[in-house]
Amino acid sequence: MAYPAGGTDNILLITDSYKVTHHYQYPPNTTVVCSYFESRGGKFPSTVFFGLQYIIKRFLEGPVVTKEKIEEARDLYNAHFGHEYFNEEGWNYILENHDGKLPMRIKAVPEGSVVPYKNVLFTVENTDPKCFWLTNYFETLLVQTWYPMTVATNSRSQKEVIAKYLDETADSMDGLGFKLHDFGFRGSTSVESAGIGGTAHLVNFCGSDTITAITTAKRFYGCDMAGFSIPAAEHSTITTWGRDGEKEAFINMLTQFPNGPMACVSDSYDIWNACENVWGKELKDMIITRGQNGGVLVVRPDSGDPAEVVIKVLNILGNAFKTTENSKGYKMLPPYLRVIQGDGISYESLGEILEAMKSNGWSADNIVFGSGGALLQRMDRDTQKCAYKCSYAVIGGKEVNVYKNPITDVGKKSKKGRLTLEYENGKYTTVEEGKGNPTLDALVTVFENGKLLKDYTFAEVRENAELELVRQRRGQSSCKV
Repeated sequence: MAYPAGGTDNILLITDSYKVTHHYQYPPNTTVVCSYFESRGGKFPSTVFFGLQYIIKRFLEGPVVTKEKIEEARDLYNAHFGHEYFNEEGWNYILENHDGKLPMRIKAVPEGSVVPYKNVLFTVENTDPKCFWLTNYFETLLVQTWYPMTVATNSRSQKEVIAKYLDETADSMDGLGFKLHDFGFRGSTSVESAGIGGTAHLVNFCGSDTITAITTAKRFYGCDMAGFSIPAAEHSTITTWGRDGEKEAFINMLTQFPNGPMACVSDSYDIWNACENVWGKELKDMIITRGQNGGVLVVRPDSGDPAEVVIKVLNILGNAFKTTENSKGYKMLPPYLRVIQGDGISYESLGEILEAMKSNGWSADNIVFGSGGALLQRMDRDTQKCAYKCSYAVIGGKEVNVYKNPITDVGKKSKKGRLTLEYENGKYTTVEEGKGNPTLDALVTVFENGKLLKDYTFAEVRENAELELVRQRRGQSSCKV
């Protein structure tokens, strides 16, 4: 039997406990509550906005409130609190007057937009005055946009690093979209997080071994095939041949996959011997012949200091197979031979490896990277300091600009009033207190009263997130296959 994520598909239960009591806590005669989501700062100066559409389609769209769900929530919360705090009347009102659809409006910057931190990314408000309490009830769920947004930001930042070194040391940037491969499925906290996190990575790149990312992109962003992979060995498929059978294991890889790229892990015992003697001498002719048929051997070291190992592997392979010099004066392996570094790859280590390659005369075009935990898991909500805060209310017919300004942490000061995200001359500016120019507002109504009003395709998201350097060099997306 399959079970829903978190053990429930009841939207009334996807919140923090204390939210259930908040309808008692607002001032009398409150009719409108408006909140917003932003990155208040963080590791990266800009964020790639992504993943809200997934949450809307997954949880909020359509008639999501039913009699059965209300009764289930009532019974659970009464037992949870030992008191009848649950707003059964309010949820019944939504069921009876809105056919179970949420009377709520969400306006957001287009998905894939790259927005400097400290700017509003989306706003939420109730559309029925009797449902003022609804806006912040869904903070818990909506704030989870932080995860795909942060993965997409981290991934794009690594793309910037790779693009920089390709621009400096390679003849072409055509391979950029396949330079960082997602190995993160097994290290994710859940199948669902691997799916949306892996999809966030695919906003920027085309390579992935995370199958749930492919299915998530297809279901929620209409992309038939968002990511691609190649045949590749793991240690078990090499070491089961035994130490004395490593050469035969390598031969098997070359013959089982005679065309196209194939990656073979080569550090099961002695990476230096594997590169110099097995690949570089004993199987050299097979590799060259396979290359004449379009085959590419991708040698994978998987242990040791990444920068040191990559340079030594390149040097050994370069000596064995000979190198050429590209137009920028950097060494290139033959086109049938490449290296993939899939161990210890992060935003920080990428630059170290690529700088070491450049310093040793190697083009960045010789290598691709694989990343797991650092790509999908080594982050949290504070990586980009994501927060959801109330900024505006109508109480007794009076408009109120709402904000917080803790004396102990000025970084947590929140924005006031109705907000617009103005975009002009390539720059984003958040305007507070209802003083913005609506014609310049980049926020688009994406959800209203149970309906998804804007359905972004994955191609649109990728185009919005593309690097300016790529636009200048190629005039098209780096994920165009």
